[in-house]
Amino acid sequence: MDFITNLFSGFGNLDFTVILQLTCVALVMLSGPVVIFLLALRGGDL
Repeated sequence: MDFITNLFSGFGNLDFTVILQLTCVALVMLSGPVVIFLLALRGGDL
């Protein structure tokens, strides 16, 4: 149990909300080109 608490104590100063928000923004920005690629692959029909 001490191993787990010591492992996560090093990450205590990280702000996970910022990491989660940046991950969500990256997913939204990547979804645009993915949709365009799928449209081109299917010949323009969704």
